[in-house]
Amino acid sequence: MKTLPGGMPFLYAAILLLAAAGTASAQNIYKCTQGGQVAYTDHPCPGGSGELLHQADDTEVIDRYLRLGQDELAKRYAVSHHLEALYRQRVEARQQALDEKAQRDADDAYAAQQRAEEAQQQALADQAAERDRLQLENEALRQQNADYQNQLSQPVYNAPPAYWVAPPYPRRHRDHDHDGDHQPPPVSDQPIFHPCKQLAGGRTQC
Repeated sequence: MKTLPGGMPFLYAAILLLAAAGTASAQNIYKCTQGGQVAYTDHPCPGGSGELLHQADDTEVIDRYLRLGQDELAKRYAVSHHLEALYRQRVEARQQALDEKAQRDADDAYAAQQRAEEAQQQALADQAAERDRLQLENEALRQQNADYQNQLSQPVYNAPPAYWVAPPYPRRHRDHDHDGDHQPPPVSDQPIFHPCKQLAGGRTQC
């Protein structure tokens, strides 16, 4: 006999037992009073007293057997109560529920596989993009290094400096007789540049 402490609130205990009866046990639930204590059981109360809280119907009983995998017991119960049609109906409903569950599981597995393949493809694409980026950077660095090496190989030409030379002063004539007639050439204030030549050994000749 299954009992619950009498101190538990009646409504709460009844809800628990009715839920168990509807989902797992599929059995009758009785409320019995013994020695001032309230007990709940799946068997009739002693002496025929007590209250029937839940009566399991034939569908619950057959479904319970099928849910537990006891198909033979479900069939025996149906035959003994002349419920062959109900038994076939519950078997078909049970099989349909199993098929739907199997289909959901297959769909979930397929969706998970698709997500995994998409994640793998994305990872491969990211790796390829990273390789391309690194290759472009390496090519740019190699080009910069080649340009630098080319600059180093070019000869360096240093133009020789140009020196400023003052223009020659005009010569004075000693012929005093012609001092008044001869005028010295005008003096230019523009500098005259004489380029220098670069000699071997880094020398310069101006």
